[in-house]
Amino acid sequence: MHASAELFSEFREHFVRAQEDEMSLEDFLQYCKTDRMAYASAHECVLEAIGKPKLVNTAEDPRLSRIFQNRIIQTWDTFSEFHGMEDTLMNLYAYFLHAAQGLEEKKQVLYLLGPVGGGKSSLAEKIKKLCEVYPIYALKDSLSGRVSPLLESPLGLFDRDKFGSQMEDRYGIPRRALTGIASPWALKRLKEYKGDITKFRVVRIMPSVLNQIGIVKTEPGDENTQDISTLVGKVDLRMLERYAQEDPDAYSYSGALCLGSARCVEFVEMFKAPLKVLNPILTATQEGNFKGTEALPAMPFNGFIMAHSNEAEWLKFRNNKDNEAFIDRVYLVKVPYCLRVDEEIRIYEKMLKASTLAEAPCAPQTLRTLAEFTVLSRLTVPENSSVYSKLRAYNGENLKDLDPRAKSVKEYRDDAGPGEGFSGLSTRWAFKTISAAFNRDPSEIAADPVNLLVVLEERLAKDDLPDEYKRRLRSHIKEWIIPRFAEFLEKELQMSYLDAYGEYGQNLFDRYVTYADKWLLDEDWRDPETGMQYSREALNAELEKIEKPAGIGNPKDFRNEVVNFVLRARAHGKNPHWTSYEKLRVVIEKRMFSKTEDILPVISFEAKGSQELDERHKSFVNRMIARGYTEKQVRRLVDWYLHFKKSAQS
Repeated sequence: MHASAELFSEFREHFVRAQEDEMSLEDFLQYCKTDRMAYASAHECVLEAIGKPKLVNTAEDPRLSRIFQNRIIQTWDTFSEFHGMEDTLMNLYAYFLHAAQGLEEKKQVLYLLGPVGGGKSSLAEKIKKLCEVYPIYALKDSLSGRVSPLLESPLGLFDRDKFGSQMEDRYGIPRRALTGIASPWALKRLKEYKGDITKFRVVRIMPSVLNQIGIVKTEPGDENTQDISTLVGKVDLRMLERYAQEDPDAYSYSGALCLGSARCVEFVEMFKAPLKVLNPILTATQEGNFKGTEALPAMPFNGFIMAHSNEAEWLKFRNNKDNEAFIDRVYLVKVPYCLRVDEEIRIYEKMLKASTLAEAPCAPQTLRTLAEFTVLSRLTVPENSSVYSKLRAYNGENLKDLDPRAKSVKEYRDDAGPGEGFSGLSTRWAFKTISAAFNRDPSEIAADPVNLLVVLEERLAKDDLPDEYKRRLRSHIKEWIIPRFAEFLEKELQMSYLDAYGEYGQNLFDRYVTYADKWLLDEDWRDPETGMQYSREALNAELEKIEKPAGIGNPKDFRNEVVNFVLRARAHGKNPHWTSYEKLRVVIEKRMFSKTEDILPVISFEAKGSQELDERHKSFVNRMIARGYTEKQVRRLVDWYLHFKKSAQS
């Protein structure tokens, strides 16, 4: 009961805070002395809601330094759910920062440009949510009790040139805050009050996306019937019985620029609208006001306009010379697809968390397999380098010792050009794929890479994609996705096959280091546990047993490198874990699993010839389950692996 009471109380407090709070005009001006957000512009309110950025020096992190070329980047807790969008978010923040400073961005349309399903709408929704954080202070008619239909600021009553110095001296309101004009609705009441502005009241209203209070969404209508009234409103025919047509009270302030005047107008697929419909946006952004459809004075616009579309519509609009004036008033923020595998996985995890599939088993490597395939579909294939190396480089991996032909992230990006990331399979497409993989087996809601590969093939067969593109995607699966998954699965099976995989690896590691150290010192060595004496030749023979399966070409240099690494670590009082040195880890694993055939009788689900073999098989399955697989998945993965090995040998 206590928890319920607390929830209900919190709900009520939130509701009460959202209600209108009224004050006199003088009280409002006095309040401006203590809270600058009372007179802040829409851009300033969003900037404050975003918060100060955290500066990250990527030079201090090896992975980030490779991705961002040692730049200092900005991050925000506010945008923590947007993964792999650092450059996009920094450009977005720059727009609001510069606009809040009163620079040219204040007069520009914020335009989110990106491919379908790339995150534009999610980013727009987030910005609108940020618009709800700080209240709007709007004029109210004390006689009728009506609030200004444009939610206009009381500061619009004061001309900057006439009253700027007094407002600054008396109330601490900077002259730059007096940028608006009074609406026809306010001017009519000012005339009725005979200039007595104390008759106005001021209400504090919380913006609301849901109720279209200060924040509004509009879309292009039918090209043949749409007119500017969708943006600027029109006369209300029902009011003509009481008012003249040019009376401000006869006007319906239902246009998007009216409803979003105090905060934000979101224009979806803006460039699908005819140019004549978009013209009011030019004056609204440039001059801070717009004209209605009737012979009324201009109306104030103190918000900002946010639009978004895909690249095809933008290019079509941009290439039309008739649109040059409009294009010059657009602040472009590119929102490409994510090109980093680790971040793409985080996007899937976020989407799964919002569904019931979050509770369903998801086998290791499933999301990574999908992420690698999706990112590969978005990458431009480089010259003189493999596209998979490019994928790994973009993900921040060090390929220096793995692929001599690999390039830096900057070289790959320069070669690809600015269009990379604007084509390929969308995150929405990927999520539908993983959803189908979870639901492929009616008897078990779970996902694994084998079912995922089947779903990928099914989707490629039925989806309406260009044939050449399908061939390229299937080539990625065959050349990169399947071999990498087989390599991963083989290691999973091998590690589950061994009872003491970690202990065995550490023993091999320590023994190799000891042998190599004594060999380099040209000393014989006696094993303290067994008492066996090893000559330098015997030490060399033991070292080669470990090195040869891994194909080490220059044993002396390799041994010297490993010993130096370990001795440096031990000098600081720490013996390295056997997986800490990548080159030697690979060598040890090759040694441990040099005979894959040995594990096949144990891992297969065929009938066992002995009780001992059956017990070892059950132990193997239990260890696989402990690694994150269901029993059905273990069987499916083992069958797939055995089939893959058989196909590879034939």
